[in-house]
Amino acid sequence: MKILDVLQREAILDDLKSQTKKGIIEELVVPVARIAGVNQEELVRVLMERERLGSTGIGGGIGIPHGKLKDLDSLVLGFGLSRKGADFESIDGQPTHIFFILVTPENSTGLHLKLLARISRILKNDPFKDRLMHAADADEIFSIIKEDDEEF
Repeated sequence: MKILDVLQREAILDDLKSQTKKGIIEELVVPVARIAGVNQEELVRVLMERERLGSTGIGGGIGIPHGKLKDLDSLVLGFGLSRKGADFESIDGQPTHIFFILVTPENSTGLHLKLLARISRILKNDPFKDRLMHAADADEIFSIIKEDDEEF
């Protein structure tokens, strides 16, 4: 599965403003909830519950908030870039800049894990992360992801 099989252009936010975990999640869910046809507040609640189990700030400036919703028809992915960096309670204690938000139907464990693994794999590529960090806008972010999505 490729990232662009599920990431829609309108789910890419190129300038997240919040500096807190809850604020970042609230910003990220706006386009994702609209695309998925789900309630924003419910989605924030599900993602924050998952964060209470352990931060999805995996270090290296990356956060991958994710959760499952029972009324969801298919997997939905969003992307956000925090140019200043946010306190996402990352495991390395450093600010988080690059976010992928993943929401899956309650019964789709396989897909959920495959996509998380793919995202984690491409984000290990430092030049890729650097290009994302310096992208001018959402269109450039989409192009960068598309280019690397085809390579990996």
